[in-house]
Amino acid sequence: MTRNGSEGIGTQAAKSGVSRRRFVQIGALGLAAAGLARPAAAAGEKIKVAAIFATPIEEPWDHQVHEALLRAAKELDVEYKFSEKVQAADFSRVMREYAQGGYQLVLGDAFAAEREARRTAKQFPKTAFLFGSGAGPAEPNFGVFDNWIHEPAYLSGLIAGKMTKTNTVGAVAAMGIPEVNRLVNAFFAGAKEANPAVRKKVAFIGSFFDPPKAKEAAIAQIDAGVDVIYAERFGVIDAARERKILAISNMSDQADLGPDTVITGPVWDMYPTVEQAIKLVRAGVFTAQDYGDFSRMAKGGSFLAPYHKFDGTLPAEVKDLVEKRKAEIMDGNFRVDVDENTPVSD
Repeated sequence: MTRNGSEGIGTQAAKSGVSRRRFVQIGALGLAAAGLARPAAAAGEKIKVAAIFATPIEEPWDHQVHEALLRAAKELDVEYKFSEKVQAADFSRVMREYAQGGYQLVLGDAFAAEREARRTAKQFPKTAFLFGSGAGPAEPNFGVFDNWIHEPAYLSGLIAGKMTKTNTVGAVAAMGIPEVNRLVNAFFAGAKEANPAVRKKVAFIGSFFDPPKAKEAAIAQIDAGVDVIYAERFGVIDAARERKILAISNMSDQADLGPDTVITGPVWDMYPTVEQAIKLVRAGVFTAQDYGDFSRMAKGGSFLAPYHKFDGTLPAEVKDLVEKRKAEIMDGNFRVDVDENTPVSD
């Protein structure tokens, strides 16, 4: 789905985007009957895992996937190789090369090459494919995932609503696609619950990675009265730090980019998704399904970043509100609405 982030990782690459998404499961017995079952790994055999990324791995969305796979290489006895900056025209070729090279699981970012990726996967039914995708899974072997981190985005909004002094909070995001919209809307929903007087300002930069443009949009919002801003894109925290306002980061813990600015933010941990996929491949029972649930808080796939320097200054009532809602989300007693409509400024 979404490529979310904030600043500081370094390589600049512009990417115009598509969407990402959903849940279906098919039985291994049906695959076996069709002669398509993937063999289980022998005891002690390393699983060969490859990843294909459309952008440099420094880009936040792909970076989180890459980090999870690096961890898997250390902890799950897998051999990991990746290709970055793969253009849509080359996507199928790289997929074929990995499948023909004996890689049992191929992951990555298929949004800009959706049709080509699905068509190629069908040519290698004994290889497991798992891609960030704007559509659902496809039998027999094309699974999908996305970063469903709207729950910690909502918790971040609670904090923003309580911490704003101007009653104006903002968000600078990539573009008005469902996967981005649901994060921004969840953030504003949390802010509004915590402070009904809150007004919102929204800006889309039309790119997944254009820090200068994101910074410019953030400065415009700050000049218009925003004093707490959701840095859904790289570049926003720079503006917040320079103008000395508060910021909510996105995708990873980015307190080091502005220790006096970044309160917290939603973090996406792809490891539960990767771990599940590798487990199924190792057992020879990988099927086409949507792995989106593994990005939710209850599965350990997302969480709220630590408060770091703000731990001692954030009011107790704010912390208590966040902890209460967090517990309710984890227990299944509170559901953060999934609103994928494009948000607009008040």
